[in-house]
Amino acid sequence: MRLILLGPPGSGKGTQAQRLVHKHGIVQLSTGEMLRAAAAAGTPVGLQAKEIMSHGGLVPDEVVVRIIADRIEQPDAARGFILDGFPRTVPQAAALDELLKKKHLKLDAVIELRVNESALLDRVEKRAEETRARGEEVRLDDTPEVLIKRLASYRSLTEPLIHYYSERRKLLTVDGMMTIEHVTREINRILAAIGAVEPKVEASARKTAKGVRKVAKTAKKASRPARTAGRGASKAAAKAVKRPSKVKKAAKAGTRAGIARKAAPRPSKKLTKKRAKR
Repeated sequence: MRLILLGPPGSGKGTQAQRLVHKHGIVQLSTGEMLRAAAAAGTPVGLQAKEIMSHGGLVPDEVVVRIIADRIEQPDAARGFILDGFPRTVPQAAALDELLKKKHLKLDAVIELRVNESALLDRVEKRAEETRARGEEVRLDDTPEVLIKRLASYRSLTEPLIHYYSERRKLLTVDGMMTIEHVTREINRILAAIGAVEPKVEASARKTAKGVRKVAKTAKKASRPARTAGRGASKAAAKAVKRPSKVKKAAKAGTRAGIARKAAPRPSKKLTKKRAKR
């Protein structure tokens, strides 16, 4: 399963990505983490990215795509992945499509978490107030001012991806204003609907069928001795039919002897009396 999560800052992409990772055993590929890992590993493309980043420059799309190409070849990405932070622009999306095509892979879906921007601003303001109330310092990137800038950047650069993937019939939209649990269930429902994951009912039915087959196989093995014994008894009976028993043989022998005695000539009465006088 290969996915992209789209949505403005604060829409809950990170939370839903982690839930998908734990549920389906796939990996979350963050552009920033991949760049840092490639630089630390000292790969040719990683060293190139490190040089650019050390001077404060933006890593070109072609370099990022090469790093992604190396990363998805690793064993832990074999079952699938979620791209985090890439693509951000239409040219990046086109480059990713070309990469996947070369590797004979396909993108299963692009899930857009649609949210209300004014509601996001309300959330950030409330979170900032709660942080101050606890006596803690509010993070610089967690303020309404910063969020407004990030939302403007999202609308100008990333929002066009919605149209790009919609044209390619890859876009699936989920109401990101629902509770976290509802959003998770809806994402899994639509993934099952498009065949990206196994539907729960079908998977359960297959498991039950497998159990039934296993029981039947065990019963079949257990019945083999009885069938063998039955076959042995049948063979013995057949032999008994073909080969007369000793009793039958004896009976036949006695019958033959009786016939022989009847057939033999009997001595006369006179001869018998003479023998008696002697």
